Amino acid sequence: MRIVADPSIPFVQEAFGPLGEVRLVPGREIMARAVRGADALLVRSVTPVNPALLDGSPVKFVATATIGTDHVDQAYLSAKGIGFASAQGSNANSVAEYVVAAMLEMARRQKFRLHDKTLGVIGVGNVGSRVVRNTQALGMRVLQNDPPRACAEKGSQFVPLERLFAEADIITLHVPLTREGPDETFHLFDKDRLATLKLRKPILINTSRGAVVDNKALLKAIDGEWLGGVVLDVWENEPNISPELLDVVDLATPHIAGYSFDGKVNGTRMIYEAACRFFRLQPIWTPDLPPPPVPHIELTVSSGEDDEEVLRRIVQRIYDITADDAALRKSILTFDKLRAEYPIRREFFNTELVLHGASEALRVKSAALGFKMG
Repeated sequence: MRIVADPSIPFVQEAFGPLGEVRLVPGREIMARAVRGADALLVRSVTPVNPALLDGSPVKFVATATIGTDHVDQAYLSAKGIGFASAQGSNANSVAEYVVAAMLEMARRQKFRLHDKTLGVIGVGNVGSRVVRNTQALGMRVLQNDPPRACAEKGSQFVPLERLFAEADIITLHVPLTREGPDETFHLFDKDRLATLKLRKPILINTSRGAVVDNKALLKAIDGEWLGGVVLDVWENEPNISPELLDVVDLATPHIAGYSFDGKVNGTRMIYEAACRFFRLQPIWTPDLPPPPVPHIELTVSSGEDDEEVLRRIVQRIYDITADDAALRKSILTFDKLRAEYPIRREFFNTELVLHGASEALRVKSAALGFKMG
């Protein structure tokens, strides 16, 4: 078997090497000539998979090691009888942890407690559901908006956007990018929708897809002080993002919310197993993960110390979102390089947490976020 793969997929050589010849091609360089002799194609979100790429190729199977699939023309693949797999849910926990880190940092900067705020979660799938669980564990009131789920489930837990906009202090986006249909999300937050936020001035967090928010309109909304803060991990026109927008958002990262090492390896495992099923092969690879950089944290909580501030310091030891923000601001032109050379970041469950003098509430919150409590 001949396999073309993005080298940013961790363990791709180790996993797929036993299946055939693996040729590594950087994601943005995967063009038609690269797949002329390929039987399988493995990509991440930076590679558009469409007729221009695959027409005339022998490719029989395509997989993306990502939860998003808007870069893949699935109708074309189906029409051509080409197998397809994605890594739905693989990095959901990573993104949810990013959102917690972002909110704790914004709370520190603006001197508020998450416990006192209402969060609006738009899109309650794999990622959004985890965000709901984490933030409810932190004591936040959470409003959920998901029109497809609300229609299918008739669930009373879902609220319309209008109510969410009227009541949420923080809004976080976890929707796929869709460009048609009743629940189209392309420019879901356009100038008119952003203008409705003027009175409440919520903090807006986007870790879904850049084009879910009209970035030009967002720049005007920030200039007009319509929002209480902005955290962006995803941008329109990546990697050529707006320097003007970068300058004015509160936290800016290069599309790495889902880049925990655990999440990326989950993605590799999922597409490897899907490829084995498609080609009727017996899966034999299992990942051998390195030890986490921070396997153990032990600290003493001072009397009267705020639980959320303690949690912020703990989370920062595992994932310092301000470091990713600083790296992107240092050189906007390194967007792709920052992603390709992203350091190993492990999820909270890899760390044992020993707290001395902590309240039971803090222990419960820490456990709910996934830490192993010692």
